Amino acid sequence: MQALIDVLPRTVSVEIPTGDPRADVIIGGHSLDVKWAGAGSLGAVVSLLRAAERRPDVVAARELSPGAKNALSEAGVAWVDETGAAEMAIGTIIVSRSGTRAPREARMKRWTPAVLGVAEALLCGVDATGAAVKQATGLSSGSCTNALRFLAGLGLLESNAARGRDSARRVRDVDSLLDAYAAAAQQRPTGAEIQVGVTWRDPVAGLAEAGSRWIGAGVSWAATGVAAATVLAPLMTNVTSAEVYVGAETMAGLAAAAAAADLRPIEGGRLTLRPYPTVVTRRLAAATGGIVVVPWPRVFVDVQRTGVRGEEAAEHLREVVRER
Repeated sequence: MQALIDVLPRTVSVEIPTGDPRADVIIGGHSLDVKWAGAGSLGAVVSLLRAAERRPDVVAARELSPGAKNALSEAGVAWVDETGAAEMAIGTIIVSRSGTRAPREARMKRWTPAVLGVAEALLCGVDATGAAVKQATGLSSGSCTNALRFLAGLGLLESNAARGRDSARRVRDVDSLLDAYAAAAQQRPTGAEIQVGVTWRDPVAGLAEAGSRWIGAGVSWAATGVAAATVLAPLMTNVTSAEVYVGAETMAGLAAAAAAADLRPIEGGRLTLRPYPTVVTRRLAAATGGIVVVPWPRVFVDVQRTGVRGEEAAEHLREVVRER
């Protein structure tokens, strides 16, 4: 409510109704139903619009993604978020504002690579116990324990009891964990990268061919982004580029990895090579559809980075995984 009120002109009258159960606020004489969309992801907005008996007048969130804003605009629903961005037309009151991002929360800094890796493992179905997470991730017992404690502190894990037989943790809500993980993963810089030129007509087939050369040269690799999403949950038909994580940490190492597959760095190339974001991402990568693919939560994050179409593909991936 405060996010909505803060973007309105000072001359606009605002009242909190007492006799209308369907109205949350009266602005300029118009009774409005306002709904909250949490972090503001496309998935949260779509779920909200589907679940509502009638479409809300305004949707508010912490920070709406481009895809979420687009979905609300297409649905004819006004929106506002805590950055100050807003788009609404209420009678004669028209508001169109771009927001300003607040400095990253200190809590985001605590999403270390180990925490991100543990979250990836949990999203892939690993039990939320120290032993299970350690076996799946290869991380130390201390790192696993601290990561699970941190995620529990955020309310993303739960248990029936503080101690004893029923104290084992479990994921409270997969969607909440995925959204929190994705927000934290996107805050971290992607690091070194190089682009290489390819003449592939089919990126997936091209990756399979390059992958066989990498394996022959002893280079660890795994596809991510749109090409990986096309294998895990086909949606986008016109895939022209690809992203791959390889076992290299420096620009020289990335260039050497490209050379191992007979590829040359070129600005604007359609294949991007990057170091693995976490050791867990590398460990959990697996062969799927003829290529090696990173864990699906990482694909979700990397597809989201590609814009509105990417957000749609990411939400499609979420739905496909949910139905398995």
